[in-house]
Amino acid sequence: MLTIFLLSITGAVISTIVGNFWYSNKTPMGKIHKMYLGLDILPQEEQSLKARQSKPKTPTMYGLQFVLSIMKAFFVVFTITLSVKNGVFFGSALIFPIFVWLCFDVTSIGSALLWSNCDRKIIWKKFFSDIFYNLTTILLIAFLTGIFL
Repeated sequence: MLTIFLLSITGAVISTIVGNFWYSNKTPMGKIHKMYLGLDILPQEEQSLKARQSKPKTPTMYGLQFVLSIMKAFFVVFTITLSVKNGVFFGSALIFPIFVWLCFDVTSIGSALLWSNCDRKIIWKKFFSDIFYNLTTILLIAFLTGIFL
């Protein structure tokens, strides 16, 4: 159980690192996210002002996101570990988190965007960016788990 807990924490750290890169201004996905937030149309001074205004909330937001990432990582680690320990091959065990991603993450993100005020010009880009971020983190956590099984 300690291994599952430590791998879950490590998976959450991986998720945070990937998220910081994925949504940075240097990537196409980060630019899409910036457009989604409406920051792309603001002058540079206003963007800087919004960044300064949101700074006090940043530690809280990162903390809450880290808790959510631990929950996702725990599910992936626990499912794969339990499956492999019960005789399921790693590749087959990987199907469980992928189906959960497909049936829950994809549909939740799709529903959230469908009912949001997202600019319809970027909605599909935002959709694919977000679902592939989630898939990427799930697969990285799964392969990390596979190394320690």
